[in-house]
Amino acid sequence: MRVRAVRALALCAGLVPGAAPAQDTAATAAATVEQPRSFGHVLGDVLTQRVLLEHAGRPLTPRSLPTAARVDLWFERRPARVETDAQGRRWLVLDYQLMNAPRALSAVALPALRLASRSGPTLALPAWPVSIAPLTPAQAFGTGDLQPLRPDRPIAPLPTAAIERQAWLALAALLGVLLAWMAWCVWRNTWEARRLPFAQAWRALRRIDDPAGAQAWRIVHRALNSCAGRVVHGGASLHRFLDQAPHLRPLQAQLEDFYRASTQRFFALDAAQTTPPYPLAPLSRALRDAEERHRR
Repeated sequence: MRVRAVRALALCAGLVPGAAPAQDTAATAAATVEQPRSFGHVLGDVLTQRVLLEHAGRPLTPRSLPTAARVDLWFERRPARVETDAQGRRWLVLDYQLMNAPRALSAVALPALRLASRSGPTLALPAWPVSIAPLTPAQAFGTGDLQPLRPDRPIAPLPTAAIERQAWLALAALLGVLLAWMAWCVWRNTWEARRLPFAQAWRALRRIDDPAGAQAWRIVHRALNSCAGRVVHGGASLHRFLDQAPHLRPLQAQLEDFYRASTQRFFALDAAQTTPPYPLAPLSRALRDAEERHRR
């Protein structure tokens, strides 16, 4: 009984030869890694590590893949992925992008990593040193064409002959349109001036020798009759005419005076002695101006 108890204690303590201790489930093994090139890297380069997911010939399944994150000042890890090669082996692919540029040639390292597996040891990836270079040297060499600043590169002038020709054609067309419009306006004004009755009366009054004679009165009467389309007398006839031509309404008082003076001028027995000179020219000019304003 005493011997059996001692042997049991010895077995529990692992002191008896041939008794193996309990296995450590957290054992760590060195990973098989394909590392990126160690030199010649610059800003923006992507460095790829490939980790074989095997140990002692047995495949391993990671518990979780490394997450995408910024790992340090220099590198950012992209999302990890698992690939299978031509021999059927599975590889964990880790991409690190260089995010900063040093001012001088520097040595940095891809970070160390521990990859836990579901059934097997934890794979340990050591840090991997690489060299990174600046984008430009801190100082130019100052020899030959290697200068701090380069002169502006001359730019060959673009061919503009076709554009200039089109611009001149467009300008000529615009000028032609403007001239045609001006000519049309002049012709229209001239034609209407010859056609409109009060404009004709104004020109006729300026050509006669006696602007207060009977001929001048007849010219103004003909213009009023032509504008109304009928013979216009004073009183109710004049009021009907002004209703048809409201643009002449501001001249109603002058027109009433004109018809009173006309009646006195042509029908009074002593017209030569009692009729004062009547300003026909101002009335004719006022009628012409009202006619032009109404036409516009």
